[in-house]
This record gives sequence, structure tokens and C-alpha cells, in this order.
Amino acid sequence: MSDLLTPEDRELLLHLLATPTVGFLEAAPDDPPPRLREAQRAYARAAESVGFRVVRHGSPPPHVLRRDDVPVTVRRAAEDPRFLAEQPSLLLRLGPALPRRATVMFNVHLDTVAGLEPVGLSGGRFTGRGAIDAKGPAVALLSGIRDAVRAEPALGRDVGVLVQAVSGEEGGAMGTFGTRPLVEAGHVGRLNIFCEPTGLRYLPRSTASMTARVHVGGHGAVDDRPDTGHNASVLLGFLAQHLAAALDPRDRPGRLCIGGVHTGHAHNRVYGSGELLINLSYATSAEGARAEKALEAAVEDGVRRFTGIFADTREFTRTAADAAAVTGVRWLKRGLPCLNNSEPWAEDLLTRAGIARWPDVEPAFTCDAIWMDGIPDCYTAVLGPGSLQDNNAHAEGEHADLDELHGFASAVSALLTGFAEQHRDGKERT
Repeated sequence: MSDLLTPEDRELLLHLLATPTVGFLEAAPDDPPPRLREAQRAYARAAESVGFRVVRHGSPPPHVLRRDDVPVTVRRAAEDPRFLAEQPSLLLRLGPALPRRATVMFNVHLDTVAGLEPVGLSGGRFTGRGAIDAKGPAVALLSGIRDAVRAEPALGRDVGVLVQAVSGEEGGAMGTFGTRPLVEAGHVGRLNIFCEPTGLRYLPRSTASMTARVHVGGHGAVDDRPDTGHNASVLLGFLAQHLAAALDPRDRPGRLCIGGVHTGHAHNRVYGSGELLINLSYATSAEGARAEKALEAAVEDGVRRFTGIFADTREFTRTAADAAAVTGVRWLKRGLPCLNNSEPWAEDLLTRAGIARWPDVEPAFTCDAIWMDGIPDCYTAVLGPGSLQDNNAHAEGEHADLDELHGFASAVSALLTGFAEQHRDGKERT
């Protein structure tokens, strides 16, 4: 079997890895702007050699982020006009604009998390931030499409291919200004593949998550009179433990993350205000709604328990008495959809392409595929080489092996040629 990744593909991947594309939500305040437009232009040039043309390369209008399902952190960041302007997305098309039933769409993101890694290729292994998540899969995707086009004349003629090379996947942006506007504009296919590390197993599900900020807004005090203030450290510390026990997801598939607790750094003062961050993932919208109500109820119960335990103490009487008045919950992110779809024709196509299914008992993860929930007349799966854990995505030593990328390219080629054959057979039966 020939190597589908040509020397030009390897050069492209090294160039992309060397081009910093850390999104604004991940970058430090003094970091330079991401060079996403530059990376996407290089990707578009490579795609043009396969036969693609650029349909769109730009950022959506600001109003796309003025929605309740957009995380608060994104809305705040977008107050800076550079946020959208310097994080565009790229839409490529192979062939004419065809009906959805004759189109395959691939989505891959070129933005990365923070923490730049040494870029290189040694011993068949690419290193660098984005090697597996998801610049490596992006290059392998083009390689697989090129191989399929050579083998199947219908591709680019009777069957169209769309590639969304987006920004705004990392940093908690949740695809709200990259993938979502493209999907809502109708740039989807009958088959839709989101390129994320899955160990070359197709995953027809994607979870979502919600983020709550439990905040205390009281009055501080000096260490000589701690009883005169509201001790947010003690109250939030108590609530962190209470919520960990009360919300442990023993009876639902989603996960619980008790995140950062912050009040202050000094040892000789009482901090009257602070926050506790909590993240809850969920596999269905109904599960998410139940988890949301459970968190709010657990906070109320935790405050009552705190009041009962600390009411007769010397230093924390005021905190106990006013706990309910100074404690609140604000949702920084909620209302996001989940993906969970099934279509026999698509699963048969994937199986015939030699692609195994992600086990139903193994938890899914969150990615931009959530925005395909409820889109009619199509099927969506997450598929890509490597794994988030084993390839150190988001961590030191992120890497992608040539064999892994070659395997993904082969899977893409088999999937496209199989789709073209299935489409042709379907037309012949009508």
C-alpha cells in the first residue's frame, strides 16, 4: 500500500504546526493574535490542488454571538472587534453546489489550545501543538480526498464534498462562531464527519456541557476581627465538598468537574467575595435540564447545611446568618445541544469502509458536532486518528504518527468512494 501522505503533505503539516493558531480564549493577554487566516490560506492552496475552490473565508457578523446559548466568556471576549475579525473560518467545495443527498461534509478545526510545542518530524512522528488535534487530521483529510478523487470520477461531478476548516473549537467557544454559523447556513451534507481523535472508530454521539459560577458577594474583614466579615473561603470550600457529594453522577452518563475556587491570596484577611466554578457534561438535553435543576437545588441545600453547622461558631456566625443572601448561581454556559443520531444506511457505509463503531458503553466527548443535532436528512459521526489521551492532545508532547494519519486518509478515501457508489446505486434504483 502506497503512502498517501506525500512529501508536500508532510511539508504542509509542518508549516501548519509552525504557524501559531492559539485562539483568543486560550491565549495570554500579551500573546500575539492567532495566525488563523494565514494557516487557512495555506490549507486552501493545498486543497485547490485537489480540485477544491474557496466558497467562503471570513468571520460571521457579531450578532451570531448575541444569543443565550453562547457562553458568557465568548460574549465578553467578542466585545473586542479583533476577536471575530482575526478568527475566520474557511469553507471549501469540491464540485458544483449539489443537493444535500449528494454531498459529504467534513469539519476540522485549525485553532489550538495554548502551550506551543516543538515542531518536527522524526522517526515517523510529527510533534507540535495541533499534531493530533487537529492539524494532522486536517492534512490527512486532504490526502484521503485526493486518493478518492483519483479512484472515483463521480466525486466532484455527481457527488460534492465540503470541507469546513474552522476556528472557535477550542477554549470553550463550542463552535459558536466557527461551525455553528456554517451549519445554520446549510453547508452540510447527507454524510457529515467531524475530524477529532477517536482511534479511527466512528462516534455518532457528542456530549455538551454547562458551566455554573457559584459566587459569594459579602463583606471582607481584617484578621484581627474575622467575625465581622463574610468568610467566602469557608463558605465556598464547604459548598465545593457538598456539591461534589450531592452531584456525583452515579445515576446519569454525564460527568461532574468541580473546578477552580478563588477568594484571595493573603493569609491575614477575610475575603468576603469569591467564586466556585463547576462544569457538568450531559449526553441528552433532558439529562442536561435535570442536572441544571439538581445543581441549583444542591446549592440551596448546601447553604442551609452550612448555616446549621456554623450558626453557633465564634468566627463564622455572620457568614452563617447571611449565607443565603450573599450566595448565588450564575450560568456561564448552558442550553447547548447534544448529538445522538443513528441511520442504518450510514452505519452500513462506515462498516463497509472498514471503520469500527465507538462502543456504546464508552463515554462520548464534546466537540462541534453538537450543532448537527436536529439537522434533517443527514447523518453525523465523529472520526479521526489517534486519541486525545494517548497522543497528548492539550498537553506536553502532543504528537501524531505517520501511520495514524495514513490510516485516517485511507478511511476517508474508502468512505468517499463508498458514498459515491451508494449514491450511484440509489439513483439507479429510482
